[in-house]
Parts: sequence; C-alpha cells; structure tokens
Amino acid sequence: MNRYPRDFRGYGPNPPDAAWPGGARVAVSLVLNYEEGGENNLLHGDAQSEAFLSDIAGAAPWPGMRHWNMESIYDYGARAGFWRLHRLFTGRDLPVTIYGVATALARAPEQVAAMKAAGWEIASHGLKWVDHRDMPEDVERAQIAEAIRLHTEVVGAPPKGWYTGRCSMNTVRLTAETGQFDWISDTYDDDLPYWMEAGDRDQLVIPYTLEANDMRFATAPGYIEGEQFFTYLKDSLDVLHAEGAAGRAKMFSIGLHCRLIGRPGKIAGLIRFLDYAQAKGGVWFATRGQIAAHWKAHHPHRRIERPSQMTQARFVERFGGIFEHSPWIAERAHALGLGPVHDSAGGLHNALARMFRSATPEERLAVLKAHPDLAGKLAAAKRLTPESTREQASAALDALTDDERAAFQRLNAEYVSRHGFPFIIAVRDNTKDSILAAFHTRIANDSATEFATACAQVERIAELRLKDILP
Repeated sequence: MNRYPRDFRGYGPNPPDAAWPGGARVAVSLVLNYEEGGENNLLHGDAQSEAFLSDIAGAAPWPGMRHWNMESIYDYGARAGFWRLHRLFTGRDLPVTIYGVATALARAPEQVAAMKAAGWEIASHGLKWVDHRDMPEDVERAQIAEAIRLHTEVVGAPPKGWYTGRCSMNTVRLTAETGQFDWISDTYDDDLPYWMEAGDRDQLVIPYTLEANDMRFATAPGYIEGEQFFTYLKDSLDVLHAEGAAGRAKMFSIGLHCRLIGRPGKIAGLIRFLDYAQAKGGVWFATRGQIAAHWKAHHPHRRIERPSQMTQARFVERFGGIFEHSPWIAERAHALGLGPVHDSAGGLHNALARMFRSATPEERLAVLKAHPDLAGKLAAAKRLTPESTREQASAALDALTDDERAAFQRLNAEYVSRHGFPFIIAVRDNTKDSILAAFHTRIANDSATEFATACAQVERIAELRLKDILP
C-alpha cells in the first residue's frame, strides 16, 4: 500500500487536558545529559575526536587523533559542571532525569552514586555519544541491547526511559520493540506525551526539546549569555502556564549538559529561571518517569481500527457507503498516500472528498442520483440504507402527516424534473421546516448551481457519517 508515515495531526484541534497532579498548569521536566566519557575519542575505540556541543566554535573531528582541548572541555562537565548542578538541584529538592550514556556512566562511579543518592531518574542515552545516522539496523539493535546491559550493570537497575539524541530513522522503532521502556524521547513533535503503536506494544513517547536546551550555547543561532537562556525559558513557561489556565495543561522539557550549563556564567540564567518558576505556582517539577506514570494512569492508550492500515477490501467494506451507494470512491481513496492524519473523521473525509471532486461529471452525477428522495417511496418501503434511515429520522421525516408527505413527494418530483437528480441536503444540519424552505428556494436555481450545491451537500453528509464512526 502507498502509505505516508509522518503524523501531522497529533491530538488535532482539541488536545487532552493533562490533568497534572495538584491542578498544575505545566509539568516541567529537567533533563541533565551525562555524556562525558562517552563521546567520540580514540581512547573509546572511535576513529576520530568529538566535534559536537562544546565551547570550541567551528570544531571539526580530528581523524586518527586525540583532541586535547575538546577532551578537557568534556572533562570539565564531569569534574566541575556536574557537581555545580548537583548542588543546585539537591539544594532545591528538585527531581531530575539523567540521560546517561552507558559508557560515560561506567567511567563516573562517584557521579552515579550521587545521582542515586539524590533519587534522580537515570535513563539511557545510548551506549556511546555518537551519531547513529548511518548505523546499520542490526548494529544499532545490538548497541541498544548492550546499552541496556551495561547500564544495568553500572547503575544496578535497568533503564526505564530512553533518548538517543543523534538517532537514525530506525531508533524509535528499535527502542520501542525492546519492550524495555516506560517512555522514549527521540521526538520533538508535541507539548504532551502520546502513545505510539509498535507492533503489539503500546509505547509511550515523551517528546524532548532542542530549543529550550543549553545546547544553543554551542550552536548557531544560540545563546551567548545566561540572561538569554533565562528569558527564553521564562517566556516558554509563561505561554504554557497561560494555556494551562484554559484547561490545556502542557509539558515543558528543559535540556541541560554538564559541560555547558555547568559553567558559572551560563548556570546563572538557569538559577534565575528556577527562582521564577518556583515562585510562580501551578508548576509541577517531575521526572520523565513520573510524567509517564501519570499519563499511563490518566490517559491510557485505546487502540482503534485505523483506516490507513486497512486492506482495500476492509477499507471499502467499512467506508464504501459513506458516499451513498458509491464504493468506487473508497476504492480510489485507498490508493492515496494515506497515513496517520487520515485516521480521523476529518482526515479521511478529505481523502474521500478528493476522489469525489476529481471524478468525471458523469460519475459525480451518478453519486447524486444514488441518493434517495427525502421522505419518498424508498423511505415508505423501509428500503433506505441504515445511514439514510437515521438521517431522515433526525429531522422527523419518518413521522410526517399525510399532508406533509404529499408535499415532500410533490417537491421531490418537481425538483427531479427540473434538475435531473434528487434534492440533496444534509438533513442532520436542518429541521423539517428548514428543509422545506430550502426545497422551495433551490428548485428555482439553475441546474449548474444546483449541481454544485448538491455535491457540497453530499460531502457534508459524508463528513457527518464519518464523525459517527471515527475520532
């Protein structure tokens, strides 16, 4: 099947209220990336030195060589930056999630002990802090497994969360398929957690951030002083806080690195933000594990039969009657590049309507003629489709007086005689009286106008039918 995998809809126009504990308007997730000792380095068996996320402007890898300056910057993160951040967070009793590179954690026994003593969540940040972009799938799968093994050996417990960072197109799927993780975070596509179906597994995804992130001190365009970082974090929190007041509570991830935010001039901005957020109220500081547990309890996943995943036979069986007696529209729509955006009523309606609109005038006329007369002979003989039966009943067209029924039959005949197809109107948008008024108005229109009007009403009827059966 021709399928488009990206999901541009997400929660759509009406995201759920997160319902955070205590009525909090924003859940703030402080994430500290621990990568020092896991970066590219000849000592680690890599072919070149590290070049990413340091204070060396324009750094490039040194093939076959160690880079002393780069190494010492990473060393600062372990030797000084980590402990400055540890004092800051433990002094305020703030929960922290560690993204821990397994090989880095293995080279940091005192830091790991301090993380555990503080009660911080230690998630996996992969085996090594290297790019997975070109990694073969079998190699990446093996590295994920080794990261879990080594993490468990070093920390004393397996990781329950995962973030690779420099991931491949396979990373999210491969980590979900392990069945190991309560949450994974290799996405940046929402302000709320969401569920992803990976085979038989319902995997919770907690999106991360690359903008509310101190990495911007080391990338362009970026921050050059702590005050800029504070301002961006404050503005983000204020907007999310206001949305939360309107019943749309969100999540705010903040990404940190020991060797970056751990510098005195940079951490000053973070300190100002923490002062501001803790004084503001309505903020729930939580680990990603706590957020995952809350989401699982309050927003459990519910699987539905997804149109984009159906075979053509099942798709036509399910949606072939959405356009009255015209299964060919569903057959053609199934061949489109359907994806997650078409698993909602609005999305699938768009796909079906496209096929109706692109059909020949003769095909569209056949769809119009497939519609029954309102309160006509088919209704009296109870030979309408179930959808049409319910629709006509919604306007009490199944309970007309003899005089009303006679009026409808006279108007039906007059309309068909003038325009060549039945009078079509989205009954559920109307009442018996408004339908009769529309009859009198539209009979007088020219047939080209009525053809366009009838087609628009057919599309509206299809939309209402889909809303009965899809989110």
